[in-house]
Amino acid sequence: MAKLSIKGLIESALSFGRTLDSDYPPLQQFFVVMEHCLKHGLKVRKSFLSYNKTIWGPLELVEKLYPEAEEIGASVRDLPGLKTPLGRARAWLRLALMQKKMADYLRCLIIQRELLSEFYEYHALMMEEEGAVIVGLLVGLNVIDANLCVKGEDLDSQVGVIDFSMYLKNEEEIGNKERNVQIAAILDQKNYVEELNRQLNSTVSSLHSRVDSLEKSNTKLIEELAIAKNNIIKLQEENHQLRSENELILMRTRQHLEVTKVDVETELQTYKHSRQGLDEMYNDARRQLRDESQLRQDVENELSVQVGMKHEMELAMKLLEKDIHEKQDTLIGLRQQLEEVKAINIEMYQKLQGSEDGLKEKNEIIARLEEKTNKITTAMRQLEQRLQQAEKAQKEAEAEDEKYAQECLSQSDSLQRQISQKEQQLVQLETDLKIEKEWRQTLQEDLQKEKDVLSHLRHETQKVISLKKEFLNLQDENQQLKRIYQEQEQALQDLGSKLCESKLKIDDIKEANKALQGLVWLKDKDATHCKLCEKEFSLSKRKHHCRNCGEIFCNACSDNELPLPSSPKPVRVCDSCHAMLIQRCSSNMP
Repeated sequence: MAKLSIKGLIESALSFGRTLDSDYPPLQQFFVVMEHCLKHGLKVRKSFLSYNKTIWGPLELVEKLYPEAEEIGASVRDLPGLKTPLGRARAWLRLALMQKKMADYLRCLIIQRELLSEFYEYHALMMEEEGAVIVGLLVGLNVIDANLCVKGEDLDSQVGVIDFSMYLKNEEEIGNKERNVQIAAILDQKNYVEELNRQLNSTVSSLHSRVDSLEKSNTKLIEELAIAKNNIIKLQEENHQLRSENELILMRTRQHLEVTKVDVETELQTYKHSRQGLDEMYNDARRQLRDESQLRQDVENELSVQVGMKHEMELAMKLLEKDIHEKQDTLIGLRQQLEEVKAINIEMYQKLQGSEDGLKEKNEIIARLEEKTNKITTAMRQLEQRLQQAEKAQKEAEAEDEKYAQECLSQSDSLQRQISQKEQQLVQLETDLKIEKEWRQTLQEDLQKEKDVLSHLRHETQKVISLKKEFLNLQDENQQLKRIYQEQEQALQDLGSKLCESKLKIDDIKEANKALQGLVWLKDKDATHCKLCEKEFSLSKRKHHCRNCGEIFCNACSDNELPLPSSPKPVRVCDSCHAMLIQRCSSNMP
């Protein structure tokens, strides 16, 4: 019944030729059928006073799954005349049809089977594959323009009864309307194909781009997660080492303090007379104490910095894991949408094959009609020849009658019988002529009808050929989009390779940074021009740190690599540091 109501609504709306209102009978029957489909297999919810069985509950879920549906939900709740959940559900269906997004909303609802199981039984229509078929049929309703007034209608007390008489047709009516139905079906298929092709092209391009970006980001996140885990392990090991070193330094300072105290006491007892020597020793001990306290404060500051970095890395790990889970969910959803798009493409290909078969049948009918017209023309020629012969015979008979009349005036009594016989023959010939003329006229009318039918069929074939050309144009556009998509994929691959190279360079910078913790690194925000050539930085002219002096230079001024004392691996060095280090090496050489 859902298929019949949707098909009938589309056909009647296309023949109607303008926007539909709420009083249109096929539209009313469509809403009744949709209400029955949504009620099928609905679970009964027990409340304190009564049993509740409405479709408003599952329709409210659409707002959570599809953010664009929040406007419909808010407008339905704000309507003053609605008091029951059933009335709100009916208003929601009407607003979704006016927005031309009913199929999208119900598709989001059907995909979430776990959420629907709270409202429907396992055998319900919305839980089975038939629900997905109905949602696919609802895509065709995007052709219809509806203008429905929801405020004035009494949606709470309407009785939803299906009128089956609208879908029952006589065989005579079907035979008379076959041609109109074929034309309407071709137009519907054309509109449906155009709209589906637009949607499919947009969805395929967006889905491919999203899938590629998500896969690349997923791989990058996995690599970054592994790197982050390794960094955390290294930081933990460094933290343990720093703590052990801190404890050793504290022990040494305490021992040193105790030793110094003992020395001071002994020196005070033994060297009371030499005040100057004692003052100097006291000042030295005081200086040593200050140095030790400063060392201790530095170690404690480094410990606090390391602990803060550890907390930041743990937070980054958690955020990365959340992003990975979310992107995996979106990947699953995108794969499901790709499968649906593939199924729709297969259906479109099958419909195209059916239209080509119809074209072949119509060409065969045209050939048969041409053969019939050739036969009719030959028959017409034969009839014209017979007519000419009959006219000649009539003229000869008239001439003979005149001759006989002149000769037989004297013998009228004897020849009256012959004249009556001739007259009878003339009457018969005239009747035969009339019959032949009428038959000729009927044949001409039949020929005219066949010519009209032939012109109509040729017009239809031209339409089908134009549709085929449009379809071929759409295929060409689709191939062009695929080429653009491949070019974009190639550009993304190039970007990915460049990003991998930049990531490797960042790792090298990090390793060099660990080795050069004592250097003062200039921040990227503070540097706008290269220090040597004084050119401004841009996207093509990138910033690079010198691992020796810590300043920022362009690629041309820092395209040198040398092993430093802090790192055995060769790292990036500016031109001035490169020249200075080479001079040192040459001076140190024997």
